[in-house]
Amino acid sequence: MSHDAQADNTADTTARPAAAASPLEAAVEAAVEATVNAGDIARLADVGRAAVSNWRRRYEDFPQPVGGTASSPLFSLPEVEAWLRRNGKSFEVSQGDRVWQRLRASADDLRLGEVLGEVGAFLLYTLRDPDGWKRLSAAPDFAVRLPRVVAETTADLPPRAGDATPVEPGLLRLVAGMAERNGAAATFEFLCERYAEAHSRRLALTRPDVAALMTRLACPGARTVLDPACGMGTLLLHAAGAAGAGDEVRLLGQDANETVALLAALRLLLRGRDARVVLGDALRHDAFPPDRPMDGLGDALADAVVCDPPFNERAWGHEDLIGDPRWQYGMPPRGEPELAWVQHCLAHVRPGGFVAVLMPAAAASRRPGRRIRANLLRTGALRAVFTLAPGGPDLWLLRRPEPGERQPGAILVADAGDDPASAEAVWRAHLAKTELPLGGRTVRIIDILDDEVDVSPARHLSPRVDTRGFPADRERFREAIAALADDVPDLEVLTGGAAGWDASWATVAEMARSGLVSIRHSTLRALPADASDGETSEGGLSEGGAPDGGGVPVLTADDVAAGTAPSRRIPRAPGLVAVRPGDVVASAVTARVVAGEGAVLGPHLSLFRVDPGKVDPEFLAGFLRYAAGGGRPHLGSSRVEARRARVPQLPLGVQRTYGTAFRRLLALEDGLREAAAVGEALARLGVEGLIDGRLRPRG
Repeated sequence: MSHDAQADNTADTTARPAAAASPLEAAVEAAVEATVNAGDIARLADVGRAAVSNWRRRYEDFPQPVGGTASSPLFSLPEVEAWLRRNGKSFEVSQGDRVWQRLRASADDLRLGEVLGEVGAFLLYTLRDPDGWKRLSAAPDFAVRLPRVVAETTADLPPRAGDATPVEPGLLRLVAGMAERNGAAATFEFLCERYAEAHSRRLALTRPDVAALMTRLACPGARTVLDPACGMGTLLLHAAGAAGAGDEVRLLGQDANETVALLAALRLLLRGRDARVVLGDALRHDAFPPDRPMDGLGDALADAVVCDPPFNERAWGHEDLIGDPRWQYGMPPRGEPELAWVQHCLAHVRPGGFVAVLMPAAAASRRPGRRIRANLLRTGALRAVFTLAPGGPDLWLLRRPEPGERQPGAILVADAGDDPASAEAVWRAHLAKTELPLGGRTVRIIDILDDEVDVSPARHLSPRVDTRGFPADRERFREAIAALADDVPDLEVLTGGAAGWDASWATVAEMARSGLVSIRHSTLRALPADASDGETSEGGLSEGGAPDGGGVPVLTADDVAAGTAPSRRIPRAPGLVAVRPGDVVASAVTARVVAGEGAVLGPHLSLFRVDPGKVDPEFLAGFLRYAAGGGRPHLGSSRVEARRARVPQLPLGVQRTYGTAFRRLLALEDGLREAAAVGEALARLGVEGLIDGRLRPRG
């Protein structure tokens, strides 16, 4: 789910395509035919997008595109539904999806946000005046009267340029029906989610986990929260919960984009929040100037400010804003608009209040901004910099200094790794003056105030390593090395060759014709698009045990090469080749005897099932491995030409002796790979620990 359409998405998902459509739905479908893209089809059929691509290639009767582009085609929803029914594909079209498809078909992509805004304004009207809507909906001229009534009831929304985009009346009735069942806020959230998915490349959306982190750091206890570049309102929605003041917190937002400002206001107001969102560029046309009291508050400053500003905007008003009183830390260079946003936020928060702002990673070290960064450090305004992902963005946490307070001598830098929430734990430990978790460090401000004034966490952090595991890793490596000696078989050196070794040889194909071996090849050319990850058991192929979960475990060439249990699962289907204990499974590079059961043969694998009273499977596997190592696959195939592998015809007891030796040598190969991997990790951990200062030589 996109972060600008998450929160409480509870839209109905029970309406199935087989159910008879209401007369109203039928009328709307007749007026506007809905279209769907590949992602919509995948969602309806509960499959991956790759499955939809496969259907388009494999089935000639799959519906042809009716619009869109070559890279993002659109299909007729009724045609897709009919095709899914014909081909026995289970699918479900929820009430919310039907409403969304009607809405999307009613306007082109450029106007879709405007239509969604009008739908949201209509929902706000029905929420504020439900009795008025009931009376109006029964009137024969309700479509004519509705726009004026909606405008009067929602006058606190950001103004729209020009006349409101008309919305088809039947669609509004569908929306009202959905809202009656699920609530106006949940209905609008569902439609916003679909809109964000459809326009993800055009919308600058704050990740929900990042938004939650920012508001938890900056907003606890705040009664007024401002976001001067609010987009669709994600940060303000999270701030309402993080402030801890319930419905008493006031949410203020501004955005230069007319559509997203309207959507943000609607998302907040439909939840009953005390919110005001203003249309406009906050840098050029500040809607909440710090020298003028806010409406109804008697104070011009917010308790907390959160912001995800636009990055790398060169036309941000540099020439027009020279000498602006907000630039208390220095005039932002033309190429540093993000430092203008930082100072704008600081100017709008009360002394002692926090600011959380997302910044491009380069803003921490770019040379033109070093003077402003230095002033932010000297005054104690910049308190922490968190790296949230490789390459950015970074999160800057600032606090507006209070007059006369003692300035901190250090700032916190941290790398949150893959979990932005870990930054909060580092910050709490920093405030409590306890040991910082891995990935965090306090840096003296005096050490940063050099020619570069670089506050990048990567500049000041050692590699993210936990050296506490070094003793255990060292012991693991020693055990792996010691175990290698046990896998070396005791082989006798013969000068003239084993007795009777050259007496009789047969190819695997000849053994198959005589009934000693049966051969099966996988029926899968590739893993299905809906293959899922399985759980690999500790014992690998030699210990068995099918991974839990739905479907059936499937052995892959990678599993055979590594000697592990099946790592993937696929839906059950006729024709799959089941693997039994004692079977030899061969790929293009190796062969192994399988002890586990319950799996099926994956792509590019072959199965050799021996007569156990005449052929030892480990003996056969040893010769198949040799053939795989020295032989060549078929042209255009991934299977080794195992049928041509030659095997000496020896008594079963002798075969078993050789089979044991083959098995131990294979275990030696596996052990060497494991020891090499453990050794490399141990060496890397040792080097990083010595550099980091968390390890030191004894003595």
